[in-house]
Amino acid sequence: MSNEVTLEPRLVKLTTRSGVDIRRTLPHRQIRTIGAWCFLDHYGPTNQSEAMSVGAHPHTGLQTVSWLFSGEIEHRDSLGNNQKIHPGSLNLMTAGWGIAHSELSLDHAIDLHGVQLWVALPDSDRNIPAFFEHHSNLPFFTYESLEIELFVGEYLEHDAQVTIFSDLLGAELNSLRDGITWLPLDPEFEYGFLVDQGEVSINGNSVSPGSLHYLSVGHERVEIKTAGESRLVMLGGRPFEEEILMWWNFIGRTHEEIVEMREAWQSQSARFAPFEDRINIRIPAPEMPNVRLTPRGRNRIL
Repeated sequence: MSNEVTLEPRLVKLTTRSGVDIRRTLPHRQIRTIGAWCFLDHYGPTNQSEAMSVGAHPHTGLQTVSWLFSGEIEHRDSLGNNQKIHPGSLNLMTAGWGIAHSELSLDHAIDLHGVQLWVALPDSDRNIPAFFEHHSNLPFFTYESLEIELFVGEYLEHDAQVTIFSDLLGAELNSLRDGITWLPLDPEFEYGFLVDQGEVSINGNSVSPGSLHYLSVGHERVEIKTAGESRLVMLGGRPFEEEILMWWNFIGRTHEEIVEMREAWQSQSARFAPFEDRINIRIPAPEMPNVRLTPRGRNRIL
C-alpha cells in the first residue's frame, strides 16, 4: 500500500449564475479528509465580474475557511457580520449549531482566484453557537526557497492564532525561483499539497496545477521542488477519527440529523436567521435522496 498519492480534481460549477468552473479535490473517493479538512474547492483566476454570487445558504457542524490569491469577496451572515476579504487575510466562520451566509465577489476585483475550505468540527464542539472571525495580521516568513504565509495552526515556531478545534495546519507556499526545499513535517499529521501554479515536484512526483498530493502519517519531511514562479497550499492535520455525514452544506452524523437540518432551513426557522445582502436570493435545499444517507468511511489509498 502506497503512503502518498496524487488526487486529480473534478470540475463543478461555482454557481449556476456565473458558470465558472471550480476544481474540487476534497472529498475524494480515495481521500475523504486530511486531518479535519473535509472540503477543498480551488477556483480561478476568472475574467468576469460577479464570478462569485452565492445567495444565502446554511451551514452546520463545520468551519468555512476562505483564502484568496487575488480578487475580493464580501461576506454577510445571519449574525450580522459584513466583512470583505482580500489576499493575505482570512475569513473563518464557525457554523456550529447553524448559521446562514452569502458571498459576493466585488465588481472592481475581476481576477477572482483562491480556495474555499471546510473543516469538520469534532462531536464535542459541532453544536456550539456560531461565530465569525476575520484575521489580517497572519504570520509571513521565509524558509529556504519558499515564502510561507500561515493561515491556520502552528508551523516552524509561528502561530496563526485562529480558533480551531483539532490539530490543523494551513499555509500558502510561494517560490519565486527554481529551488528545492525540504519542509519539516509532523509525523503524526497527514498532509495535502494543492498546486495552484508553476512546475512543482513533491517527493519526486510531478504534480500539475489543480491537483492535490496527499501524504499519510509517518513523514518527517517532504521535498518540494519548484521551477520558476510557483504557488501551493499546504494542508495538514492529525487524522480525524470520527465518521461524518456530509450532505449539501451540512455536516452531521446521522440521516435523521440531516433531515432535521434541511427542514430547519426550508421552514426558515430561527436556527438560520434571515439577513440582508446585495444578492437578495435564498438558496433552497435540494430534495432528499430516496435512500438513507450513511457516512462514506475513512481514507483509503489504492
